[in-house]
Amino acid sequence: MKQFTRRIGDAAAHRPKLTIAVWGVVAALLLALAGAVGGPFADDLVAPGSQSENAMELLEERFPEAAGGSALAVFAVAEGQRLERHRDAVSAAVARIEGVEHVATVTEPFTAGTVSPGGRIGFAEITFDVPVTEVGTEALAAITDQLRPARDAGLVAELGGDAAFINAEAATSGTEMVGLLAALVVLVVAFGTIVAALVPIVLALVTVAAGVGGIVLLANAMDVSSAAPTIGAMIGLGVGIDYAMFVVARYRENRAAGQDDPTALSNAMGSSGTAVLLAGGTVVVAMLALVLTGLGFLASIGLSTSLVVLFAVASALTLLPALLTLLGGRIDAGRVLGRRRAARHPRDTAWWRLAHRVSGRPWPYLLVAAAVLLVLAAPALWMRTGFPDAGDDSTSTTHRRAYDLLAEGFGPGVNAPLLLVADLRRPGADLDTVRALAGRVAADTGIATVGDPQISPAGDTAVLHALPTTAPADTATSETLARIRDLVPGNVAVSGTTALTDDLTRQLADTLPIFIAAILAASFLLLMVVFRSVVLPLKAALLNLLSIGGAYGVVVAVFQWGWLGSLFRLEGTYLIASPLPTIFFAVLFGLSIDYEVFLLSRIREEYDATGDNAESVARGMAGTGRVITSAALIMTVVFLSFVANPSPLVRMMGLGLAAAIVLDATIVRMVLVPATMALLGRANWWLPRWLDRRLPRVDSGGAGLPRQCEPVLAVPADLAKRG
Repeated sequence: MKQFTRRIGDAAAHRPKLTIAVWGVVAALLLALAGAVGGPFADDLVAPGSQSENAMELLEERFPEAAGGSALAVFAVAEGQRLERHRDAVSAAVARIEGVEHVATVTEPFTAGTVSPGGRIGFAEITFDVPVTEVGTEALAAITDQLRPARDAGLVAELGGDAAFINAEAATSGTEMVGLLAALVVLVVAFGTIVAALVPIVLALVTVAAGVGGIVLLANAMDVSSAAPTIGAMIGLGVGIDYAMFVVARYRENRAAGQDDPTALSNAMGSSGTAVLLAGGTVVVAMLALVLTGLGFLASIGLSTSLVVLFAVASALTLLPALLTLLGGRIDAGRVLGRRRAARHPRDTAWWRLAHRVSGRPWPYLLVAAAVLLVLAAPALWMRTGFPDAGDDSTSTTHRRAYDLLAEGFGPGVNAPLLLVADLRRPGADLDTVRALAGRVAADTGIATVGDPQISPAGDTAVLHALPTTAPADTATSETLARIRDLVPGNVAVSGTTALTDDLTRQLADTLPIFIAAILAASFLLLMVVFRSVVLPLKAALLNLLSIGGAYGVVVAVFQWGWLGSLFRLEGTYLIASPLPTIFFAVLFGLSIDYEVFLLSRIREEYDATGDNAESVARGMAGTGRVITSAALIMTVVFLSFVANPSPLVRMMGLGLAAAIVLDATIVRMVLVPATMALLGRANWWLPRWLDRRLPRVDSGGAGLPRQCEPVLAVPADLAKRG
């Protein structure tokens, strides 16, 4: 593998202008095709085989008029006034909405009886001739435009409902650029020159541009979640900068050691390039594991993020050596931190001293560090998951304002409608007993109202609309849903947005153990092959679980409990988004294994050279500490920049990943790794001989990081024979 990455880098460096031109053409072509034939984003919020999916499929087959999506045009006047006085303006808005593409019907609030008891708030129900996920932003934008005259007449007019919430355009906060600027500052401090710092930023931007273009094209072939581009960009920025940083750091170190530019670059690609390939492959495998959940929107996020990471790896192995070849000695231009210091002996570094201090008294450090992580993870035991609804979005969005108005005028349950679908071809409820069924459902304490039955033209399907008394994300609504499903006969299925999201949450909970087991097994096999050890992969998995648990706890404490909520400008408390634990585990485990590969590769290299377990850990930390810490700091500032994103899922992802990276780079890498390796001693490198003979051999290429010192201990004869 070392020769493979070296050959790729040498080929790109041999024809740098051609390589850069090819990358420019590929990126431009992807972006152009994305704009021309890219598909829209749609959240496939369906749990395969669930009752809610079966109900919707039945409607689409037999009663498509009832299966179409719907939105609500909400009108309101000031306190003390009545909407009736503005009837002409409301009716004119309804008439204009009827002419919008895909709009099938629009109800008049005053004739349909959808005016609040106080007469101040009313809504017009808008039904579409396509499912809710296919309405698209253009139709919603056109409806919003038709509401403008009503606003000009002094009315409050907002567009809400499921279609408006699900198809809302993903907004950005703009703070992502702040994260990039902060990453640039970290790189300048780490490298000491502006040019060297800019190279990883440029590569990350190219990676994200090409990757997002690829995601938009992917949306033309399959349903891709609206969160996929943001999550892909978040991960792409982080790994794109990190991977380029590792290669640039090794290249500059080789040059400082006296190697000529071509040799320094070739050696850097052989070592750092191999580490980047292994690390990126780990992230890709972890993200592709999301397909195992069986959920379309999670699979799309996994595929999309994997695509961006592949671009990050490809750019680091090809575009980066081409850029470094053209820059040559100018890589050190723009020095801002004075003259570069000579490489220091490992005993002169804080990392070396810290590693020996921890190794000297491993038990106290191990127990204290583990206790800190366990305390941070404790809130995760009280994690409550659910899908974000319109009430979790910013009040700057029209669907959130419509949500609040509807809850104020008609009760919170109006935002959580249930859809009861009866298959009249099957035994159970029939045409004669549907109304009696509606009465039994209405008698439930959690149901506010039940509408009149709707019967399909063929008379083989009946639909009942029921409104709960509680909000979509309220646990009482889920309890009501469960009671209604127990109440209705076997030929009646309950659907609706709340039922769909509840079924999704349940399937996520059921598949999470399988998903985690698959990732743990894949990472164990990878680390065992790379480091020829059974113990190290087990230790890495356990330590990663501790850091992930600590990050889960931080997210629960901030978002669910509201701790430090004002610091993050939260408007309230939130359920933890159901997809978060799954997506979060995949992303973080992949990123944590990245650092594990870089650090343990150097430790293994030093152990093979010295045979001294404690010294190899100290030297490994001395050789990688500064660069890994800088890389983790960059990841942290990039992820934190997404905490200001309007999407609750993205905000939780940003804070959780930032917290996990901080914990991983400090408590885990600085304390737990040296402590556990000191306690395990030579057992760290234990691998049964029979297994050693059967495992494929992969040359990890060293740590892939700049060597700050040369080994001073002789290689024992017995170790020299081991290779």
